[in-house]
Amino acid sequence: FNESNPDNLRTLFQIYQEEASSLIDKKLTYPALDFVLKCSHTFNLLDARGVISVTDRAQYIEKIRKLAREVASSWIEEREFLKYPLTIK
Repeated sequence: FNESNPDNLRTLFQIYQEEASSLIDKKLTYPALDFVLKCSHTFNLLDARGVISVTDRAQYIEKIRKLAREVASSWIEEREFLKYPLTIK
């Protein structure tokens, strides 16, 4: 953690966030989820490094939560379109 570059991590977070949003807009649920997980991991690296403030921390978490909600909604839409396969009844 000590050797990670905070500026690069912030840039990566932004790139991953943009990719996730783009993939969500294209209804590509599973690739979007991968980028949400990358956002989460990058946030954890920044947090472990101690380079984000309390306010920034809350903003990062809200961005990740928003993306996760959008991915979950996309997954539900996909299940509805496929007439709910893989659900437990």
